[in-house]
Amino acid sequence: MRPFFKKLHLLERLLFQWINGRLHNRFLNFWLWYLTHLGGATSAIGINVLIWALCPQPWRTTGLQALTALAVSHLPVAVAKKLYPRMRPYLALPGTNTFHNPLKDHSFPSGHTTAIFASTVPYMMAYPALTYILLPLACTVGFSRIYLGLHYPSDVIAGAVIGSGVAAGTLALWV
Repeated sequence: MRPFFKKLHLLERLLFQWINGRLHNRFLNFWLWYLTHLGGATSAIGINVLIWALCPQPWRTTGLQALTALAVSHLPVAVAKKLYPRMRPYLALPGTNTFHNPLKDHSFPSGHTTAIFASTVPYMMAYPALTYILLPLACTVGFSRIYLGLHYPSDVIAGAVIGSGVAAGTLALWV
C-alpha cells in the first residue's frame, strides 16, 4: 500500500508543478490573483451578508444558509490543519511561482476552496440555473490556489469536499 501512496504523492506533485509552472502567463496571473479572493473571508462573508440583508425572500434565507455553512465549514478545516500540518508548496518545492504576501499557515485543506464551495452550494441547490455560473467560479477559485503556489491539488479537493458536504448538511438540517 505504501508504494501506491508514494506514486500518488509523486503524481500530485507533478500536477502541481504543471499547473503552477507551465500554465503561468500574464493573463492568468492577473485574473486568478483577483478571483482567488472570492474564497477569502472578506468576500465570502461580505457577499453573503449583503444578500441576506438586502435581498428579498427567498434569497435572504439562502444567504443565511450560505453564511451558516461558511461558519460551520471552517471548524473541520481548523481541525484538519492542526492534525495534518502540511507545508505549503511554495515553501516545500523550490522554483514554485507565488505572489506577494503568501500565506504561512498549513496547506491542508484549502480554506479558500472550502469557503467558496460552502458559500455557493446553497445557491446552486436553491437555484439550479446558477450552477452554470457558480460551479465554474468555485472551481476556478480552487484552481487559483494551486496556480498561485499556495495549495496542492489534494488540499483543494479536500476543501471542495468539506465545503460542499457542510453546505449540503446545513441545507438538509435547515428547519
